[in-house]
Amino acid sequence: MTSRFAALIVILTALLGATAAHAQSADGTWLTQAGDARVKISKCGGGICGHIVWLREPMDTNTGQPATDSKNPNPALAKRPMIGLALFSGMQPAGPSKWSGQIYNADDGNTYASSVSVTGADSLRVEGCVGALCGGETWTRAGR
Repeated sequence: MTSRFAALIVILTALLGATAAHAQSADGTWLTQAGDARVKISKCGGGICGHIVWLREPMDTNTGQPATDSKNPNPALAKRPMIGLALFSGMQPAGPSKWSGQIYNADDGNTYASSVSVTGADSLRVEGCVGALCGGETWTRAGR
């Protein structure tokens, strides 16, 4: 009986290790589908956070100044710089290689229910929903 128990422990350990190996980290820098921004994702508070770290067009062509969150309906927030802007913070685990929470869309100044899923070593699916209407895009890992 002891050898059967030991064999079961070895099998369970191997299976749990294989499952953990399949869960992929979102940590790193990701290029948006349009290629106009890079977002650095890192662990924070038991979940993940994502901040803009690069823009294809970092300067506002109208003002000649660094781009700001000009689409934000809150006048105070509309003045904050795009570089460093948090798109999401504290997204919580929702399964292997998947997180859910809220995402900020700087294109329209709104926040949406969202999920982020690692779909491959170099691909990340980012989705947002308003009610039953959902959309998303695939980001690719930058700098590999």
